[in-house]
Amino acid sequence: MNPAKVRVAVFPVAGLGTRFLPATKAMPKEMLPVVDRPLIQYAVDEAKEAGIEHFVFITGRNKGVIEDHFDRQFELEETLKKRNKTAALNELQADLPVAGQTSFTRQQEPLGLGHAVWCARDLVGNEPFALLLPDMLFKSSPGVLKQMIAAYEKTGKNVIAVEEMATDALSSYGVVGRGDGPDSMFEITRMVEKPAPGDAPSNLIISGRYILQPEIFDLIGRQSKGAGGEIQITDAMQKLMQKQGFTGVKYQGRSFDCGSKVGFLTANIVFALDRKDISRDFLTELQNAAINAKQ
Repeated sequence: MNPAKVRVAVFPVAGLGTRFLPATKAMPKEMLPVVDRPLIQYAVDEAKEAGIEHFVFITGRNKGVIEDHFDRQFELEETLKKRNKTAALNELQADLPVAGQTSFTRQQEPLGLGHAVWCARDLVGNEPFALLLPDMLFKSSPGVLKQMIAAYEKTGKNVIAVEEMATDALSSYGVVGRGDGPDSMFEITRMVEKPAPGDAPSNLIISGRYILQPEIFDLIGRQSKGAGGEIQITDAMQKLMQKQGFTGVKYQGRSFDCGSKVGFLTANIVFALDRKDISRDFLTELQNAAINAKQ
């Protein structure tokens, strides 16, 4: 029996972005650009490639610009037409979801990632869904979610994307225990949130991409606050593991933690160097900057 299709993706975008203040005082961190595309657009593009049909955004105060980004701007489109900027106009139109393909709901209090996911329960309904954290940007082909969908279609289980991390950094992440299977599809035996040094079950961390069964919503709804005084998604997944299997996918590609300044700046450099229209000039400027920095 084939598992139910993953049609819906959830994007938690209600965070305050305090690590990027003052830039994020008035602009959502998810709208920070990597070269010339906002972080949230990369996540939506990844979901589209994987066959997602409906996009659910969990927003908060001052996040209206995200909804505007995925809407038409008639004045801008008319200006581009009059100026014969066809390429720019076509790109804007290609990025737009089809009418009725997006939903927005608000997380009214900053109660954690688990609570943000729970806010999507009525929009997702009783079907599996993908969860993408826009802070995590990936450079991979095929996209990370598409790699995960391939594993899900074979197992029908919950799926988590993982990557290797240095041992001395594991205490900052959720870490999984690895069971049988190849890198592309192995059994997850444990999940530990921010393990103490020496207590991590492996060197594989959770990387901000999930495929979850709808039973997770009921578990989150009955869950008390965990680490940091917030409702944690990892706590709910640990309970779900007692009833359902989890598959790990060690994805092919590279990740950038754009919730950190270094990760965000690195992503801009790597993605810019991959652009044929600007890579040569940008590399020259980088080399000049490096020379000047050494002086």
